[in-house]
Amino acid sequence: MPVLKTLTKVAKQVLQSPGCGCRPSVIPVRCLGVSPRQVASDASFHSISFSETDHPRVLITGGLGQLGVGLAKLLRKRFGKNNVILSDIRKPPNNVFHSGPFIYSDILDFKNLREIVVNNRITWLIHYSALLSAVGEANVRLARAVNITGLHNILDIAAEHGLRLFVPSTIGAFGPTSPRDPTPDLCVQRPRTIYGVSKVHAELMGEYYHYRHGLDFRCLRYPGIISSDSQPGGGTTDYAVQIFHDAIKTGKFECNLKPDTRLPMMYIDDCLRATLEILETPADALSMRTYNINAMSFSPEELVQEIRKHVPEFQVTYNVDMVKQAIADSWPMNFEDSNARNDWGWKQEYDLPELVTTMLSFLSADSRLAHAY
Repeated sequence: MPVLKTLTKVAKQVLQSPGCGCRPSVIPVRCLGVSPRQVASDASFHSISFSETDHPRVLITGGLGQLGVGLAKLLRKRFGKNNVILSDIRKPPNNVFHSGPFIYSDILDFKNLREIVVNNRITWLIHYSALLSAVGEANVRLARAVNITGLHNILDIAAEHGLRLFVPSTIGAFGPTSPRDPTPDLCVQRPRTIYGVSKVHAELMGEYYHYRHGLDFRCLRYPGIISSDSQPGGGTTDYAVQIFHDAIKTGKFECNLKPDTRLPMMYIDDCLRATLEILETPADALSMRTYNINAMSFSPEELVQEIRKHVPEFQVTYNVDMVKQAIADSWPMNFEDSNARNDWGWKQEYDLPELVTTMLSFLSADSRLAHAY
């Protein structure tokens, strides 16, 4: 019980601030005695009952992070609103709650998670719950519990019930001894963050369960993900989101990485589409279970120059965060993703100029709308 209380206390503190990095920000802790069926009875689409269709029944863990809400929207358009359940341990905002099924789910509570899968006849499980790079280094014990123990629960339940399981990985799964430009699918990894270590563990455990138990495990190593509708949370690649907000709001930006720090990046629409594509690819078309995907690779200075084509007076200074810089220096500069392109036809739609135009247009429109009110 003292360990449980400590984890719960730490998790509550972390939940007061947004997550970091390009991946989801939910931080589950074990909670006992909460039924996954405690859903408002007067909201019909929250009662989690499915019509008989051939569509997959999808559960997304860590659903309130950067990617979960967007992926749920995409999957609901394809498979129907009631066939996709978002889950988290946090209270959802009104727009998310009313957009489709939402349910409480704690990945550290095996019984709770199994009950959700069984009661709702889940066939696809998308596991976004994680504690991310920089935040994970400040909370190693909690990161170990969430990213490793939680993953074990997910794997066991997915194998037990014959689910198709998607678990994202990351550029952080590589380390300073990995080839960096380009980084292939298969090479030395040896990351130096608990987040990276846990993701290598997830890749290997997923592949082990595939070969040992026949689990339909699928994994993409995401680059840094850039989104116009989420706030940065302090991750290593988050400068590439914050810079757009500051360019619109103040015309000034302080970057915490060196100007020549090159990292692979991707616009969120490409990321979500890639995730759907690998989930829908026939299993016999996959030559491996974990793939790199890439769209573009740039440095802060290259991004600044592209933004200045739209905001000529944009001013940038550099105040390097040595922790984040050390993490970035151990990560790939460029992903080699020919296997994804050959096996299931992966192809990005956004390059750097298109990314900058899209982000600035979206945030400028938001800014004008805010000033109108």
